[in-house]
Amino acid sequence: MVIGAYLALIAAFFVVLFTGRYPPAIFQFEVGVMRWSARVNAYFYLMTDAYPPFSLNPEADYPVQFDIEYPADGVDRWRPLVHWLLAFPYLIVASVISYVAQVIVFFAFFAILFTKRYPRGMFEIVEVSLRWLFRGYAYAGFMTTRYPPWVWG
Repeated sequence: MVIGAYLALIAAFFVVLFTGRYPPAIFQFEVGVMRWSARVNAYFYLMTDAYPPFSLNPEADYPVQFDIEYPADGVDRWRPLVHWLLAFPYLIVASVISYVAQVIVFFAFFAILFTKRYPRGMFEIVEVSLRWLFRGYAYAGFMTTRYPPWVWG
């Protein structure tokens, strides 16, 4: 599925470059793959006990939600050429936060094992790491024109 998302992103690159419009079907597929990936990551990071559904569609009853609004006004043609470069500093910081979160999840496992609770502070750091990663991915994939915020949360 992820390989298909990369191939679809390459196709979207050329379509946006020449037409200034993100193909709606590719956009929805990309959002769906990111939605599924967010669910899997949340499950892997012990943030939910609910097994992630094998679906790219929104699931109202699943505890992890993800969505990106379609750019109805179109996308500037230059964005595919430089968005990945502009996203690079943000994604580096997001990756560092993600690595810290992975270490925290290791310790959270034992906290959950002995107390049956995910310590709130640990949970919030892991939550922030996922937000940063997916905001960066959405921007790098020129799915949104707003630069991801450099805020904790």
